[in-house]
Amino acid sequence: MDLDLAPGGGDAATPRLLKADELGRIELAERDGRLVIRRDVAAARWWARPFARRAAAREARALARLAGVDGVPALLHWDGCELLRGYIAGAPMQQAQPRQRAYYRDALRLLAALHRRGIVHNDLAKEPNWLVRPDGRPALVDFQIAWTRGRRGRLFRLLAREDLRHLLKHKRTYCPDALSARQRAILATPAAPARLWRATGKRLYKLIARRLFGYWDNEGAGRVRE
Repeated sequence: MDLDLAPGGGDAATPRLLKADELGRIELAERDGRLVIRRDVAAARWWARPFARRAAAREARALARLAGVDGVPALLHWDGCELLRGYIAGAPMQQAQPRQRAYYRDALRLLAALHRRGIVHNDLAKEPNWLVRPDGRPALVDFQIAWTRGRRGRLFRLLAREDLRHLLKHKRTYCPDALSARQRAILATPAAPARLWRATGKRLYKLIARRLFGYWDNEGAGRVRE
């Protein structure tokens, strides 16, 4: 990704638009000499603004709980309208196509760190939410629908298992020879809620996400709104 930003006034450069849709704008910007990702909820459509604010607030809670975890963006600012998080250099999984066993070992450790802090990502089927950093290590972004309650009951364990299963699906795609027998068994047995979701709500979700918000699975870039 080209990180050159057009010069602007003051100590900041003109932001580079990464994505714009009904839920607002996401920009690569510079603040106090460092690159940041800025989510502008105020730019959301009026009817989508409550959803956009809730999603941004959820992401802010998740990032706050994960402060200090390597491979997760730092929460820099959230005021109800603007969310700033640290920028992590890297290429999305579908571009980098990581085939090294070490990437998946580190990804499992990163996922375990999330779960130890009571966070489930809930959107790891999307390859763009996995980054491959310049040194080959993984990172995670986009915590808008993360589980942030912290409680580790039965539902938490089911959702955490789905996080793991989605990571293993990516491993099966790019590094299948590294799958252990236990990991293959996990892939072969999705949780009952996941089977129910695929049979019922997933089609409706895709229809809403694509028609209203411009999201497409495995692409990661919503449409740029005119």
